[in-house]
Amino acid sequence: MNRFIWIGLGAILGANARYLVGVWAGSRFGADFPYGTLLVNITGSLLLGFLVTLSAGRLQLSPELRLFLAVGFFGSYTTFSSFAVESIFLFQDGGLGRGIFNILGNNLIGLMGALLGVYLARALG
Repeated sequence: MNRFIWIGLGAILGANARYLVGVWAGSRFGADFPYGTLLVNITGSLLLGFLVTLSAGRLQLSPELRLFLAVGFFGSYTTFSSFAVESIFLFQDGGLGRGIFNILGNNLIGLMGALLGVYLARALG
């Protein structure tokens, strides 16, 4: 039962972090493109890649902390479900280019972020 509490606590923080990043990105860059979703997917991929790689080697995380961070926090912080819906809306409302840019930006840059996280974690030791 405790594992559900750890996941839930992480999810509360991750969802609120996602919200705050979205609000910030919307006020900073405008609301005509889902910049907040793009930003949380890139940063979430980077940080989760970093955390998972580091915890597989030299960083010892308790099972509770791993559930809290990897499943709870990053599970609710990243937004691929929103990404799918927003991409469809961009195709419908903004044309082919904006939809393709959203898909490529989230996927390619997100993958590069995860790769960078793995690289940075390995560079530490």
